[in-house]
Amino acid sequence: MRTTQRRWIRPLAVAFVAAAAVAVGGCAQNPADGVTTLNFFQFKGEALEDFNEIIADFEAENPDIKVVQNQVADADTAIRTLLVKDRVPDVITLNANGNFGRLAQAGVFYDFSDEPVLQTINPAVQEILADLGTHGDEVNGLGYVNNANGVIYNQDIFEEQGLEVPQTWDEFIAVCDALTDAGIQPFYGTLGDSWTGIPSWNALGAYPAQDGFFDKMREEGADVGPDSDVSFEKDFSEAMDRQQQLYSYMQDGYRGKTYDDGNAAFARGESAMLLQGIWATNPIKQVNPDIRMGIFPYPTDEPDKSLLVSGVDVVFTLGKDNPKNEAAMRFIDYVFQPEVIERFAASQNMVPSVEGAELSDDPALQSVRPYFEDGRITGFIDHQIPPAIPLIPTDQQFLFDGDAEKALQTLDREWAKVAARTIPVTGE
Repeated sequence: MRTTQRRWIRPLAVAFVAAAAVAVGGCAQNPADGVTTLNFFQFKGEALEDFNEIIADFEAENPDIKVVQNQVADADTAIRTLLVKDRVPDVITLNANGNFGRLAQAGVFYDFSDEPVLQTINPAVQEILADLGTHGDEVNGLGYVNNANGVIYNQDIFEEQGLEVPQTWDEFIAVCDALTDAGIQPFYGTLGDSWTGIPSWNALGAYPAQDGFFDKMREEGADVGPDSDVSFEKDFSEAMDRQQQLYSYMQDGYRGKTYDDGNAAFARGESAMLLQGIWATNPIKQVNPDIRMGIFPYPTDEPDKSLLVSGVDVVFTLGKDNPKNEAAMRFIDYVFQPEVIERFAASQNMVPSVEGAELSDDPALQSVRPYFEDGRITGFIDHQIPPAIPLIPTDQQFLFDGDAEKALQTLDREWAKVAARTIPVTGE
């Protein structure tokens, strides 16, 4: 079910509504030479060549359209600047994070509700986008490729030790104990980079965040705290305890090791598991191309109830009032063709959003296929948390001192402070 209009929104985003109301400038839909030029705003540096190939193939089939790719590094800042200056690109890709959700709520993006391409996309992927924020009941973006945040495991070590992928939390802990008893390091911790605790926090926190937790938190607003119906302190204590339990299986000195250290150590077989997502598999393979890896979701207490946390790595969208909409939609329809998205997803080591599109034969991707096919995926919960809340340092400090109550009270207090200074927005 699509989530409702958010109860608060950042003041800057409100200004975008007025900015987007002005007609978008640029080349006419039917220029004198008969060729429409599309400005393609593209945020993903590592996808530059992939999109160049897609554009070349598209232009060969559509000689009346020219696509100019503009790859930008700091896309969130750049797109805000362009929107404020009323220079909305013709076709836009963004990472589907909280910033995308806030912009969607502000009403600056096109509504894809009636576009046929929407019917080709995995509904669970679109639900992740809707959870980030929409303008009323609109569909303001199309999910293109997804990542996967789970536990990376060394398939050879598991097979040699006779271990199965755990289906419940108790089985997960039993695997950790069995590895310890065999003299094998269960996990390699990397808290030298502060953000590396967040993947496991996102995955474990996904369970208490189901059933509209963050919608209820937004309704509570500045009243979030020990007496509110929902709060981090009330609902996330088990998730924090379980994160701390996993960190009890880390190697000595894990507080000083970095993300790169962890990828290299896991590649060399120095641990059986790594608390990272699919994004870590390419750097791991650079150290050990022959390693066999799989990914499983952080299990819960009931078998077959595990959810795989996944983010929409690339979302396509258009400006709300795009004079070149027909040409832009032709380009979007092209990039969502199964054979096109399959090549892109394989190159980027991602999961394509189009139903029926094939994944690459990479074992890590194949291991998460069932969760996408069954719709057992859910979004990154840190995307629901305003950037002003110091989530990363709060979680890192908790993993250092083990004081869950202090960490959760901090998150509640900061949430209430952000809510108190934001502008309430009523639904349509």
